[in-house]
Amino acid sequence: MSALFSSILSEINAAGSIVITSHKGPDGDSIGCSVGLFNFLKKISSANISICHPDPAPSFLTWVPNSSAIIDFETNPETFKKTLLSSDLIFCLDYNASSRMGEEIQPILMEAKGKKVMIDHHLNPEAFCDVVFSDPEQCSTSQMIFELIDGLGKVDLIDEAIGQALYLGIMTDTGSFRYPSVSARTHEIVAQLIRKGVNHASIHEAVFDSNTIDRLQLRSQILAKNLELMKGYPVAILFATQEDMDQFNYQKGDTEGLVNVALSVEGVKVAVFFSEQSDKVKISFRSKGEYVVNELAANHFSGGGHKYASGGVSFLSLAETIQKFKDTVPNYF
Repeated sequence: MSALFSSILSEINAAGSIVITSHKGPDGDSIGCSVGLFNFLKKISSANISICHPDPAPSFLTWVPNSSAIIDFETNPETFKKTLLSSDLIFCLDYNASSRMGEEIQPILMEAKGKKVMIDHHLNPEAFCDVVFSDPEQCSTSQMIFELIDGLGKVDLIDEAIGQALYLGIMTDTGSFRYPSVSARTHEIVAQLIRKGVNHASIHEAVFDSNTIDRLQLRSQILAKNLELMKGYPVAILFATQEDMDQFNYQKGDTEGLVNVALSVEGVKVAVFFSEQSDKVKISFRSKGEYVVNELAANHFSGGGHKYASGGVSFLSLAETIQKFKDTVPNYF
């Protein structure tokens, strides 16, 4: 067993209470790695184990076994705070900076006295945890949870529930296994999960084939009306106004993956999706080939992430934000 995994196991064994956290804006990987680790820890530890997330998961991710155990700050702020502050050990999954928990939760996280263990695959981790398992070469944090379980010599404890959660995270963070981050090891891990009883087809169906009419019509309207190709650049711009989302009764997750549709347009190497919120504009950056987006996101939109998949935010208007992005394009692409 490596010194790193031995250190993590020692922290688990010493803890009477353990909390699993992940970033604001839950996605398949944050839910998958959190619930997968939760289900695993239940098998090896007698500690009181909880999951604390900033906000609720979208409806298409609530089928995951034991996802109902998640305490979210948005719904139960007092329980969330009490649980986090009283924990002996805090797992920080799928985020490399405390700010990714959100401005309300960041100070609570930093106030918490419990030992902190980061398991994450984003670039440039900040030094706010006591133990750090960081590997940007990994395709997902869910894959890293598998590697932790494997490194502890406990793969035999993986059952269908753990496997479903980890498969979800790996599948969604790799774009159904099509991103460059996918390795032979990824497929080897997935093969083991399938042998553990994971029904990969049903997971794909639960995530991608559970559309409402409103969701389909919203996505169709955005693609039909709000897609622009920048002349002279391999760049696609996609946006959703608050009016668009109100018209089609927007629910969290309804625009998930839409930026990848823009990236699939012939000749497009960079796609950016701008989503108008009440107080800000959320931005999703995607790219492929020799084009990378994390530096642009970090330098101009208070964001960052992976080379080919990053996020950002703007407090300008939607129109001003899009124009700001267009002004930066010649410097990057």
